Amino acid sequence: MKRRDFFKLSLVASSALLSPSLLNASALKLEDINFSEAIYQQNSAQSIIIFLYGGASPLAGNLSNIDQIKENSQSSYDNYFRGITQTPNNFWQESGGLALEDLITDNNLSVFRTCYSKVREENSNKSHGACTTQNQKGSFDEDTNGILTNLATILEHNNAITKDTIMPFVSLDGESTFYADQTGLSPYHKPVSIDENLDNPYSRSNMRNWLFYTQDEKDANENYYKSDEEGGADPALQKILDDLALKNIKNEKIKEAFVQRGKLETFIENIKSKTTPDLGENNYPTGDRFAKNLETAVKILAHNPDTKVVSVGGGGLGGWDDHSTARNYTLRSESLFIALRSAMAHIKALNKDGNINIMVMSEFGRNVNLNSANGWDHGNLQTFYLLGGKNYFTHKGVVGETKLKVSGATNRLFLYPKDDSYWFEPMSIAATIYKIYGVTNPEILTSGNGAIDI
Repeated sequence: MKRRDFFKLSLVASSALLSPSLLNASALKLEDINFSEAIYQQNSAQSIIIFLYGGASPLAGNLSNIDQIKENSQSSYDNYFRGITQTPNNFWQESGGLALEDLITDNNLSVFRTCYSKVREENSNKSHGACTTQNQKGSFDEDTNGILTNLATILEHNNAITKDTIMPFVSLDGESTFYADQTGLSPYHKPVSIDENLDNPYSRSNMRNWLFYTQDEKDANENYYKSDEEGGADPALQKILDDLALKNIKNEKIKEAFVQRGKLETFIENIKSKTTPDLGENNYPTGDRFAKNLETAVKILAHNPDTKVVSVGGGGLGGWDDHSTARNYTLRSESLFIALRSAMAHIKALNKDGNINIMVMSEFGRNVNLNSANGWDHGNLQTFYLLGGKNYFTHKGVVGETKLKVSGATNRLFLYPKDDSYWFEPMSIAATIYKIYGVTNPEILTSGNGAIDI
Protein backbone atom coordinates (compact mmCIF):
# COMPACT_ATOMS: atom_id res chain seq x y z
CA MET A 1 0.00 0.00 0.00
CA LYS A 2 1.40 3.41 -0.97
CA ARG A 3 1.58 5.98 1.80
CA ARG A 4 -0.83 8.32 0.00
CA ASP A 5 -3.31 5.45 -0.40
CA PHE A 6 -3.08 4.66 3.28
CA PHE A 7 -3.84 8.20 4.34
CA LYS A 8 -6.78 8.28 1.94
CA LEU A 9 -8.18 5.13 3.52
CA SER A 10 -7.18 5.58 7.14
CA LEU A 11 -9.70 7.17 9.45
CA VAL A 12 -7.19 8.05 12.14
CA ALA A 13 -3.51 8.08 11.44
CA SER A 14 -3.15 11.64 10.23
CA SER A 15 -5.72 14.41 10.57
CA ALA A 16 -7.89 12.57 13.09
CA LEU A 17 -4.98 12.33 15.47
CA LEU A 18 -4.10 15.94 14.96
CA SER A 19 -7.62 17.28 15.42
CA PRO A 20 -9.26 15.32 18.24
CA SER A 21 -12.80 16.05 19.36
CA LEU A 22 -14.50 15.42 22.68
CA LEU A 23 -16.70 12.41 23.25
CA ASN A 24 -20.33 13.37 23.03
CA ALA A 25 -21.85 10.88 25.45
CA SER A 26 -25.38 12.22 25.20
CA ALA A 27 -25.61 11.44 21.47
CA LEU A 28 -25.25 7.74 22.26
CA LYS A 29 -27.14 7.92 25.57
CA LEU A 30 -24.36 6.07 27.32
CA GLU A 31 -26.16 6.44 30.61
CA ASP A 32 -28.81 3.99 29.33
CA ILE A 33 -26.30 1.30 28.30
CA ASN A 34 -25.57 -1.40 30.87
CA PHE A 35 -21.98 -2.59 30.67
CA SER A 36 -20.60 -5.58 32.56
CA GLU A 37 -16.89 -5.41 33.21
CA ALA A 38 -17.03 -9.03 34.42
CA ILE A 39 -18.48 -10.31 31.11
CA TYR A 40 -16.06 -8.20 29.10
CA GLN A 41 -13.07 -9.59 30.98
CA GLN A 42 -14.34 -13.17 31.07
CA ASN A 43 -15.02 -13.33 27.32
CA SER A 44 -11.86 -11.47 26.25
CA ALA A 45 -13.65 -11.35 22.91
CA GLN A 46 -11.92 -10.47 19.65
CA SER A 47 -13.75 -10.48 16.33
CA ILE A 48 -13.15 -10.72 12.60
CA ILE A 49 -16.22 -9.32 10.85
CA ILE A 50 -16.50 -10.21 7.15
CA PHE A 51 -19.03 -8.31 5.06
CA LEU A 52 -19.95 -9.72 1.64
CA TYR A 53 -20.91 -6.61 -0.31
CA GLY A 54 -23.60 -7.01 -2.96
CA GLY A 55 -25.92 -9.41 -1.17
CA ALA A 56 -24.64 -12.97 -1.16
CA SER A 57 -27.03 -15.78 -2.08
CA PRO A 58 -27.86 -18.06 0.88
CA LEU A 59 -27.57 -21.21 -1.24
CA ALA A 60 -23.94 -22.16 -0.48
CA GLY A 61 -25.03 -22.85 3.07
CA ASN A 62 -28.57 -24.03 2.33
CA LEU A 63 -29.68 -26.37 -0.45
CA SER A 64 -32.53 -27.72 1.66
CA ASN A 65 -35.15 -26.58 -0.86
CA ILE A 66 -33.17 -27.13 -4.06
CA ASP A 67 -35.47 -29.73 -5.63
CA GLN A 68 -38.48 -27.41 -5.37
CA ILE A 69 -36.34 -24.48 -6.54
CA LYS A 70 -35.28 -26.39 -9.65
CA GLU A 71 -38.87 -27.27 -10.47
CA ASN A 72 -39.96 -23.62 -10.44
CA SER A 73 -36.87 -21.75 -11.63
CA GLN A 74 -37.04 -19.70 -14.82
CA SER A 75 -33.65 -21.03 -16.02
CA SER A 76 -32.23 -24.49 -15.40
CA TYR A 77 -29.87 -24.88 -12.45
CA ASP A 78 -28.62 -28.25 -13.69
CA ASN A 79 -27.84 -26.99 -17.19
CA TYR A 80 -25.99 -23.92 -15.96
CA PHE A 81 -23.93 -24.74 -12.86
CA ARG A 82 -20.84 -26.97 -12.84
CA GLY A 83 -22.53 -29.21 -10.32
CA ILE A 84 -25.12 -29.08 -7.55
CA THR A 85 -24.17 -31.73 -5.02
CA GLN A 86 -25.71 -31.68 -1.55
CA THR A 87 -23.49 -32.50 1.41
CA PRO A 88 -24.85 -34.26 4.53
CA ASN A 89 -25.89 -30.89 6.03
CA ASN A 90 -27.35 -29.68 2.71
CA PHE A 91 -24.45 -27.39 1.91
CA TRP A 92 -23.52 -26.83 -1.74
CA GLN A 93 -20.45 -28.98 -2.28
CA GLU A 94 -19.25 -27.11 -5.39
CA SER A 95 -19.56 -23.82 -3.47
CA GLY A 96 -17.26 -24.73 -0.58
CA GLY A 97 -19.65 -27.14 1.10
CA LEU A 98 -16.93 -29.63 2.05
CA ALA A 99 -15.04 -26.91 3.94
CA LEU A 100 -18.26 -26.06 5.77
CA GLU A 101 -18.75 -29.73 6.66
CA ASP A 102 -15.21 -29.86 8.08
CA LEU A 103 -15.90 -26.80 10.23
CA ILE A 104 -19.16 -28.32 11.50
CA THR A 105 -17.46 -31.65 12.27
CA ASP A 106 -14.75 -29.85 14.26
CA ASN A 107 -17.43 -27.94 16.22
CA ASN A 108 -16.09 -24.62 14.96
CA LEU A 109 -19.15 -23.31 13.12
CA SER A 110 -22.80 -22.37 13.49
CA VAL A 111 -24.77 -21.83 10.27
CA PHE A 112 -27.91 -19.73 10.73
CA ARG A 113 -30.15 -20.22 7.71
CA THR A 114 -32.91 -17.85 8.78
CA CYS A 115 -31.45 -14.37 9.13
CA TYR A 116 -34.55 -12.65 7.78
CA SER A 117 -35.99 -9.15 8.00
CA LYS A 118 -39.72 -8.96 8.54
CA VAL A 119 -39.41 -5.17 8.72
CA ARG A 120 -37.89 -4.99 5.26
CA GLU A 121 -40.47 -7.40 3.89
CA GLU A 122 -43.28 -5.21 5.17
CA ASN A 123 -41.65 -2.12 3.66
CA SER A 124 -40.51 -3.75 0.40
CA ASN A 125 -36.95 -2.61 1.10
CA LYS A 126 -34.23 -4.58 -0.67
CA SER A 127 -31.94 -1.76 -1.83
CA HIS A 128 -28.18 -2.07 -1.44
CA GLY A 129 -27.56 1.32 0.15
CA ALA A 130 -30.22 1.20 2.85
CA CYS A 131 -29.63 -2.45 3.75
CA THR A 132 -25.85 -2.08 3.93
CA THR A 133 -26.19 1.01 6.10
CA GLN A 134 -28.72 -0.65 8.40
CA ASN A 135 -26.67 -3.83 8.81
CA GLN A 136 -23.42 -1.98 9.42
CA LYS A 137 -25.11 0.35 11.90
CA GLY A 138 -27.13 -2.43 13.48
CA SER A 139 -30.26 -0.34 13.46
CA PHE A 140 -33.15 0.64 11.23
CA ASP A 141 -32.38 4.21 12.33
CA GLU A 142 -29.80 5.11 9.70
CA ASP A 143 -28.98 8.44 11.36
CA THR A 144 -26.74 6.86 13.97
CA ASN A 145 -23.25 5.48 14.54
CA GLY A 146 -21.84 2.38 12.95
CA ILE A 147 -21.68 -0.74 15.10
CA LEU A 148 -17.95 -0.51 15.68
CA THR A 149 -18.03 3.20 16.50
CA ASN A 150 -20.72 2.48 19.08
CA LEU A 151 -18.66 -0.37 20.50
CA ALA A 152 -15.52 1.77 20.71
CA THR A 153 -17.47 4.58 22.39
CA ILE A 154 -18.95 2.21 24.98
CA LEU A 155 -15.61 0.58 25.75
CA GLU A 156 -13.93 3.97 26.02
CA HIS A 157 -16.65 5.30 28.30
CA ASN A 158 -16.13 2.32 30.61
CA ASN A 159 -12.32 2.56 30.51
CA ALA A 160 -12.05 -0.82 28.80
CA ILE A 161 -9.89 0.92 26.20
CA THR A 162 -7.79 4.03 26.81
CA LYS A 163 -5.44 6.23 24.82
CA ASP A 164 -2.70 3.68 25.54
CA THR A 165 -4.64 0.88 23.82
CA ILE A 166 -2.82 0.05 20.59
CA MET A 167 -4.96 -0.28 17.47
CA PRO A 168 -8.23 -1.44 19.11
CA PHE A 169 -10.04 -1.35 15.75
CA VAL A 170 -8.45 -2.27 12.42
CA SER A 171 -9.98 -2.20 8.96
CA LEU A 172 -8.75 -4.37 6.11
CA ASP A 173 -11.76 -3.03 4.23
CA GLY A 174 -10.92 0.69 4.04
CA GLU A 175 -13.71 3.04 5.04
CA SER A 176 -17.11 1.54 5.79
CA THR A 177 -20.33 2.41 7.58
CA PHE A 178 -19.27 0.12 10.46
CA TYR A 179 -17.23 3.14 11.56
CA ALA A 180 -19.75 5.91 10.79
CA ASP A 181 -19.32 8.46 13.58
CA GLN A 182 -22.07 10.78 14.73
CA THR A 183 -20.66 10.88 18.25
CA GLY A 184 -17.20 12.39 18.07
CA LEU A 185 -15.24 9.32 19.09
CA SER A 186 -11.83 9.90 20.61
CA PRO A 187 -9.33 9.84 17.74
CA TYR A 188 -7.19 7.25 19.51
CA HIS A 189 -9.95 4.70 19.02
CA LYS A 190 -10.91 5.35 15.44
CA PRO A 191 -9.95 2.44 13.18
CA VAL A 192 -6.61 2.21 11.44
CA SER A 193 -6.82 0.96 7.87
CA ILE A 194 -4.04 -1.25 6.56
CA ASP A 195 -3.70 -3.86 3.82
CA GLU A 196 -3.26 -7.60 3.88
CA ASN A 197 0.52 -7.34 3.46
CA LEU A 198 0.87 -5.09 6.52
CA ASP A 199 2.75 -2.55 4.43
CA ASN A 200 3.78 -0.13 7.12
CA PRO A 201 2.32 3.36 6.54
CA TYR A 202 4.17 4.65 9.60
CA SER A 203 7.70 3.62 8.60
CA ARG A 204 10.24 6.16 7.52
CA SER A 205 12.22 5.83 4.37
CA ASN A 206 15.60 4.17 4.73
CA MET A 207 16.96 6.49 2.06
CA ARG A 208 19.15 9.45 2.89
CA ASN A 209 18.38 12.65 1.03
CA TRP A 210 21.87 13.84 0.16
CA LEU A 211 20.47 17.14 -1.13
CA PHE A 212 20.68 18.36 2.47
CA TYR A 213 24.40 17.59 2.78
CA THR A 214 27.30 19.80 1.70
CA GLN A 215 29.88 18.31 -0.66
CA ASP A 216 32.41 18.16 2.19
CA GLU A 217 29.90 16.19 4.29
CA LYS A 218 29.24 13.86 1.41
CA ASP A 219 32.95 13.25 0.87
CA ALA A 220 33.43 12.62 4.58
CA ASN A 221 30.56 10.14 4.82
CA GLU A 222 31.43 6.60 3.85
CA ASN A 223 27.83 5.90 2.88
CA TYR A 224 27.62 8.59 0.23
CA TYR A 225 29.29 6.52 -2.47
CA LYS A 226 27.20 3.44 -1.68
CA SER A 227 23.73 2.82 -3.05
CA ASP A 228 20.85 4.32 -1.09
CA GLU A 229 19.73 0.86 -0.03
CA GLU A 230 23.22 -0.07 1.14
CA GLY A 231 23.79 3.19 2.97
CA GLY A 232 20.44 3.16 4.70
CA ALA A 233 19.39 5.37 7.60
CA ASP A 234 21.43 6.08 10.68
CA PRO A 235 19.47 4.97 13.80
CA ALA A 236 21.40 7.36 16.00
CA LEU A 237 20.48 10.22 13.70
CA GLN A 238 16.84 9.13 13.69
CA LYS A 239 16.80 9.25 17.49
CA ILE A 240 18.30 12.73 17.48
CA LEU A 241 15.60 13.89 15.09
CA ASP A 242 12.87 12.29 17.25
CA ASP A 243 14.21 13.96 20.38
CA LEU A 244 14.42 17.33 18.65
CA ALA A 245 10.85 17.02 17.35
CA LEU A 246 9.45 16.18 20.77
CA LYS A 247 11.42 19.01 22.33
CA ASN A 248 10.27 21.63 19.84
CA ILE A 249 6.66 20.63 19.11
CA LYS A 250 4.51 22.98 21.18
CA ASN A 251 1.06 21.61 20.38
CA GLU A 252 0.42 18.76 22.80
CA LYS A 253 -1.98 16.97 20.47
CA ILE A 254 0.56 16.97 17.65
CA LYS A 255 3.17 15.71 20.10
CA GLU A 256 0.83 12.89 21.17
CA ALA A 257 0.28 11.98 17.53
CA PHE A 258 4.04 11.91 16.98
CA VAL A 259 4.49 9.51 19.87
CA GLN A 260 1.55 7.40 18.68
CA ARG A 261 3.14 7.10 15.24
CA GLY A 262 6.17 5.50 16.81
CA LYS A 263 4.05 3.02 18.78
CA LEU A 264 2.09 2.02 15.70
CA GLU A 265 5.23 1.61 13.62
CA THR A 266 6.66 -0.72 16.25
CA PHE A 267 3.38 -2.61 16.47
CA ILE A 268 3.08 -3.22 12.73
CA GLU A 269 6.70 -4.35 12.41
CA ASN A 270 6.15 -6.76 15.30
CA ILE A 271 3.05 -8.28 13.65
CA LYS A 272 4.90 -8.61 10.35
CA SER A 273 7.59 -10.63 12.08
CA LYS A 274 5.11 -13.30 13.21
CA THR A 275 5.02 -16.47 11.16
CA THR A 276 2.00 -18.66 10.54
CA PRO A 277 2.42 -22.21 11.87
CA ASP A 278 2.29 -25.11 9.44
CA LEU A 279 -1.41 -26.00 9.19
CA GLY A 280 -0.87 -29.05 7.02
CA GLU A 281 -3.75 -29.67 4.63
CA ASN A 282 -5.41 -26.52 6.01
CA ASN A 283 -2.62 -24.16 5.00
CA TYR A 284 -3.91 -20.92 3.49
CA PRO A 285 -4.20 -21.13 -0.32
CA THR A 286 -1.26 -19.45 -2.00
CA GLY A 287 -1.88 -16.47 -4.25
CA ASP A 288 -5.32 -15.89 -2.72
CA ARG A 289 -5.73 -12.27 -1.64
CA PHE A 290 -8.80 -12.91 0.51
CA ALA A 291 -7.05 -15.77 2.32
CA LYS A 292 -4.12 -13.43 2.92
CA ASN A 293 -6.55 -10.88 4.40
CA LEU A 294 -7.83 -13.50 6.84
CA GLU A 295 -4.32 -14.65 7.73
CA THR A 296 -3.34 -11.06 8.49
CA ALA A 297 -6.49 -10.51 10.57
CA VAL A 298 -5.77 -13.62 12.65
CA LYS A 299 -2.16 -12.52 13.20
CA ILE A 300 -3.25 -9.10 14.41
CA LEU A 301 -5.77 -10.46 16.91
CA ALA A 302 -3.67 -13.39 18.10
CA HIS A 303 -0.60 -11.27 18.77
CA ASN A 304 -2.26 -8.10 20.04
CA PRO A 305 -4.93 -8.48 22.74
CA ASP A 306 -5.54 -4.72 22.46
CA THR A 307 -7.21 -5.18 19.07
CA LYS A 308 -10.90 -5.92 19.55
CA VAL A 309 -12.20 -6.06 15.98
CA VAL A 310 -10.74 -6.43 12.51
CA SER A 311 -13.23 -5.75 9.71
CA VAL A 312 -12.72 -7.44 6.35
CA GLY A 313 -14.45 -6.90 3.01
CA GLY A 314 -14.48 -9.19 0.00
CA GLY A 315 -11.15 -8.03 -1.39
CA GLY A 316 -9.81 -10.86 -3.53
CA LEU A 317 -13.23 -12.48 -3.90
CA GLY A 318 -15.19 -9.86 -5.82
CA GLY A 319 -18.72 -8.57 -5.34
CA TRP A 320 -21.79 -10.66 -4.63
CA ASP A 321 -24.41 -8.77 -6.67
CA ASP A 322 -25.16 -11.76 -8.89
CA HIS A 323 -27.95 -10.51 -11.14
CA SER A 324 -26.24 -12.40 -13.96
CA THR A 325 -23.51 -15.00 -14.48
CA ALA A 326 -24.12 -16.55 -11.06
CA ARG A 327 -21.69 -19.36 -11.89
CA ASN A 328 -18.94 -17.14 -10.45
CA TYR A 329 -20.73 -17.31 -7.10
CA THR A 330 -19.65 -20.92 -6.68
CA LEU A 331 -15.97 -19.99 -7.15
CA ARG A 332 -16.17 -17.08 -4.69
CA SER A 333 -18.00 -19.17 -2.11
CA GLU A 334 -15.48 -21.99 -2.38
CA SER A 335 -12.61 -19.53 -1.88
CA LEU A 336 -14.41 -17.95 1.07
CA PHE A 337 -15.07 -21.17 2.97
CA ILE A 338 -11.68 -22.74 2.28
CA ALA A 339 -10.06 -19.57 3.63
CA LEU A 340 -12.33 -19.69 6.69
CA ARG A 341 -11.30 -23.30 7.32
CA SER A 342 -7.64 -22.22 7.19
CA ALA A 343 -8.31 -19.27 9.49
CA MET A 344 -9.93 -21.50 12.11
CA ALA A 345 -7.04 -23.98 11.90
CA HIS A 346 -4.68 -21.02 12.40
CA ILE A 347 -6.68 -19.72 15.38
CA LYS A 348 -6.79 -23.18 16.99
CA ALA A 349 -3.06 -23.72 16.43
CA LEU A 350 -2.47 -20.57 18.49
CA ASN A 351 -4.97 -21.70 21.18
CA LYS A 352 -7.15 -18.67 20.49
CA ASP A 353 -10.40 -20.35 19.43
CA GLY A 354 -11.88 -19.60 22.85
CA ASN A 355 -11.83 -15.84 22.48
CA ILE A 356 -11.48 -15.10 18.72
CA ASN A 357 -14.67 -15.32 16.66
CA ILE A 358 -15.42 -14.79 12.97
CA MET A 359 -18.77 -13.49 11.68
CA VAL A 360 -19.78 -13.55 8.00
CA MET A 361 -22.72 -11.43 6.90
CA SER A 362 -24.10 -9.48 3.95
CA GLU A 363 -26.69 -6.74 3.42
CA PHE A 364 -29.43 -9.17 2.35
CA GLY A 365 -29.90 -12.52 0.62
CA ARG A 366 -31.10 -13.19 -2.90
CA ASN A 367 -34.14 -14.42 -4.77
CA VAL A 368 -33.54 -18.10 -5.66
CA ASN A 369 -35.07 -17.95 -9.14
CA LEU A 370 -32.30 -18.33 -11.72
CA ASN A 371 -33.34 -15.58 -14.10
CA SER A 372 -32.93 -15.29 -17.86
CA ALA A 373 -29.42 -13.86 -17.37
CA ASN A 374 -28.49 -16.85 -15.21
CA GLY A 375 -28.41 -14.80 -12.04
CA TRP A 376 -30.41 -14.03 -8.93
CA ASP A 377 -32.14 -10.78 -8.04
CA HIS A 378 -32.47 -9.26 -4.57
CA GLY A 379 -34.00 -11.32 -1.78
CA ASN A 380 -34.48 -11.00 1.95
CA LEU A 381 -33.22 -14.15 3.65
CA GLN A 382 -29.49 -14.64 4.15
CA THR A 383 -27.29 -17.32 5.71
CA PHE A 384 -25.21 -16.04 8.62
CA TYR A 385 -21.99 -17.86 9.54
CA LEU A 386 -20.47 -17.74 13.02
CA LEU A 387 -17.13 -19.37 13.85
CA GLY A 388 -14.96 -19.73 16.97
CA GLY A 389 -15.48 -17.78 20.20
CA LYS A 390 -15.99 -20.91 22.29
CA ASN A 391 -15.60 -18.98 25.56
CA TYR A 392 -19.04 -17.48 24.97
CA PHE A 393 -20.64 -19.30 22.00
CA THR A 394 -21.99 -22.84 22.07
CA HIS A 395 -21.96 -23.94 18.47
CA LYS A 396 -25.16 -25.60 17.35
CA GLY A 397 -24.26 -26.68 13.83
CA VAL A 398 -27.11 -25.78 11.49
CA VAL A 399 -29.92 -23.60 12.87
CA GLY A 400 -33.19 -22.67 11.15
CA GLU A 401 -35.30 -24.28 8.44
CA THR A 402 -36.57 -22.63 5.29
CA LYS A 403 -39.50 -22.94 2.93
CA LEU A 404 -39.92 -21.76 -0.65
CA LYS A 405 -42.66 -19.34 -1.59
CA VAL A 406 -43.85 -19.85 -5.17
CA SER A 407 -46.00 -16.96 -6.32
CA GLY A 408 -46.46 -18.09 -9.89
CA ALA A 409 -44.99 -14.84 -11.20
CA THR A 410 -41.80 -14.90 -13.28
CA ASN A 411 -38.65 -14.35 -11.26
CA ARG A 412 -40.45 -14.51 -7.89
CA LEU A 413 -39.00 -17.39 -5.88
CA PHE A 414 -38.08 -16.47 -2.31
CA LEU A 415 -36.93 -18.44 0.72
CA TYR A 416 -38.58 -17.72 4.06
CA PRO A 417 -38.20 -19.17 7.57
CA LYS A 418 -40.44 -22.18 8.10
CA ASP A 419 -43.37 -21.68 10.43
CA ASP A 420 -42.15 -22.03 14.03
CA SER A 421 -38.50 -22.10 12.93
CA TYR A 422 -36.04 -19.89 14.79
CA TRP A 423 -35.21 -16.70 12.90
CA PHE A 424 -33.82 -13.25 13.67
CA GLU A 425 -33.53 -9.80 12.10
CA PRO A 426 -30.08 -8.81 10.79
CA MET A 427 -29.96 -6.24 13.62
CA SER A 428 -29.52 -9.15 16.02
CA ILE A 429 -26.02 -9.66 14.64
CA ALA A 430 -25.09 -6.22 15.99
CA ALA A 431 -26.78 -7.04 19.30
CA THR A 432 -24.67 -10.21 19.50
CA ILE A 433 -21.49 -8.20 18.94
CA TYR A 434 -22.40 -5.76 21.69
CA LYS A 435 -23.33 -8.58 24.06
CA ILE A 436 -20.06 -10.49 23.85
CA TYR A 437 -18.21 -7.25 24.66
CA GLY A 438 -20.19 -6.75 27.86
CA VAL A 439 -23.34 -4.82 26.91
CA THR A 440 -26.20 -6.53 28.74
CA ASN A 441 -29.06 -4.58 27.12
CA PRO A 442 -27.92 -4.36 23.47
CA GLU A 443 -31.49 -4.10 22.14
CA ILE A 444 -31.56 -0.40 22.96
CA LEU A 445 -28.97 0.07 20.21
CA THR A 446 -30.51 -2.31 17.68
CA SER A 447 -34.09 -1.15 17.10
CA GLY A 448 -35.34 -3.46 19.84
CA ASN A 449 -33.69 -6.63 18.50
CA GLY A 450 -31.85 -8.77 21.02
CA ALA A 451 -28.79 -10.97 20.53
CA ILE A 452 -28.90 -14.25 18.60
CA ASP A 453 -29.75 -17.23 20.78
CA ILE A 454 -26.41 -19.06 20.99
